[in-house]
Amino acid sequence: MKKRIVLLPGDGIGKEVINSAKEVLNAIAEEYNHTFSFESHEIGGAAIDLHGTPLPETTVDACKQADAVLLGAVGGPKWDNNPSHLRPERGLLGIRKALDLYANLRPIKGFKNLLHASPLKEEVVSGSDLLIVRELTGGLYFGTPSERRDNGNSVVDTLVYSRQEIERIVDKGFQAAQQRRGHLTSVDKANVLESSKLWREIVEEKKAQYPDVAVQHVLVDAAAMKLITNPTQFDVIVTENLFGDILSDEASVITGSLGMLPSASLNENGVGLYEPVHGSAPDIAGKGVANPVAMILSAALMLRYSFQLNDEAKVIEDAVQAVLDAGFHTGDIQVPEGRLVGTAEMTKLIADYIKSQNASKCIASCYF
Repeated sequence: MKKRIVLLPGDGIGKEVINSAKEVLNAIAEEYNHTFSFESHEIGGAAIDLHGTPLPETTVDACKQADAVLLGAVGGPKWDNNPSHLRPERGLLGIRKALDLYANLRPIKGFKNLLHASPLKEEVVSGSDLLIVRELTGGLYFGTPSERRDNGNSVVDTLVYSRQEIERIVDKGFQAAQQRRGHLTSVDKANVLESSKLWREIVEEKKAQYPDVAVQHVLVDAAAMKLITNPTQFDVIVTENLFGDILSDEASVITGSLGMLPSASLNENGVGLYEPVHGSAPDIAGKGVANPVAMILSAALMLRYSFQLNDEAKVIEDAVQAVLDAGFHTGDIQVPEGRLVGTAEMTKLIADYIKSQNASKCIASCYF
């Protein structure tokens, strides 16, 4: 298989972890006779510095021609005082809109030997395995441009959704539930917001098309509480943009580190943008200590969702699991009696697992 992949390293540790994903994908290509070609383009703060905009047209054009896009991270204090249109985050929002990446998938799964790293009790998070399906191109983040009124003393933000926008993300949630354990939790604020009332109406209409999926409606405040007190009750959560943003970050405590969480953003044509949930972490950028696992697992999601290479995706996920089981960890995670490694060594361990038929023995004998 031949595929063209655009790399958007972005800012901070994004530049380091994107190289980790590339190294692992090269190992997959070598072992499974694929050809992955890579080209890099700027986004975020790096693009502002070079091009005067967080999202150059050359970047957009390249992404539209690609089979998939891998993004590192954007942002940093260097650009905090920029006007809103010159903030790195505008590049991320812009590329999502330009590619119509309306569906954001964030799998949340606790690694057994890392459960102690969660601030929650192990008995609470043990067995957690859920998927958050977040609408990504509508809602509060994409309404009529925000404005300040009354000499800056009042502000207006608008939340807009069309029926079509809600229907397609709800369908994606139902379809994901069909492929998992058959349970969908729809999260809204229907007791207050008109947009949520329409959301709930559409979910009720759609459930007749998916008789094999059980549906539950939960208000967002209750969902936030249940994610912390009983996360194992969830299979697939589908929700709108703002709620999904907050809930998926909250769910990161299940794994104990944002450095473990991948994400996929998909459009109707199967083209996707894949990125770790974590930010650019400028305080550790360039030190070689960033956790590359979320970026590597995002590359696995790319193989699964954009290229339909399910076996290869599972090999990457198994490699990550094996390396963690062997006790290796980066500084954001503490493993009892484990070994602390940096970005490059963690990446090499995962790539070596993929390339070695006796990987577990190699890891144990060569590194302990």
